[in-house]
Amino acid sequence: MYVAIEGVIGVGKTTLARLLQPVFEAEVLLEVFEENPFLSDFYADRKRYAFQTQIFFLLSRYRQQNNLVPRLLDTGRNLIADYTFAKDALFARINLRGDELNMYDKVHEALGEKIPKPDLVLYLQASTPVLMQRIRMRDRPYERKMEQDYIDELNRAYEDFFSTYDASHVLKLNTDNLNFLLNTEHLKLIEHRIRETLGLYPFQPALPLSEN
Repeated sequence: MYVAIEGVIGVGKTTLARLLQPVFEAEVLLEVFEENPFLSDFYADRKRYAFQTQIFFLLSRYRQQNNLVPRLLDTGRNLIADYTFAKDALFARINLRGDELNMYDKVHEALGEKIPKPDLVLYLQASTPVLMQRIRMRDRPYERKMEQDYIDELNRAYEDFFSTYDASHVLKLNTDNLNFLLNTEHLKLIEHRIRETLGLYPFQPALPLSEN
């Protein structure tokens, strides 16, 4: 089983990946975003630092997934990641324009052919006000200048992206009213939805989780 968790900044991808690790006795692959030297500058001046930020992320994500995902899957153990390689292009289409975007797309397409795709993408949805509240609560220094308009734009881009994604490989969960960190029942509901979608037993069908 290879599950990747996706969603807009602040939705809780990494937290959920860590919580699901013992549940599925899985290896966990976490995105390394803090090492990007352009990230803080990007949030302060998106237009000026977009290309450097995006290319660094693309190469970093490729290196991590190309090196680790096949090796982890070859062990036969379950794997949970808190991002997909495909989502990098989603950010690029928001942040890049013209020749920079064309160059990025060519590199992303070439690298993406070598990356194994997950069996299931768990897409965590949340409204923009909820996301902004969660971002403020975790108070990461480089996110303090993050604009609500940017998060709203990302939210729309994620919805567009997953509206054309293979529906048989996506589980959408609205998290506005979920607190899987503090509420064990919410975590169990998510576990059962994953098991149900992938046909992993035991699972409890028709659980009352809100989806869009």
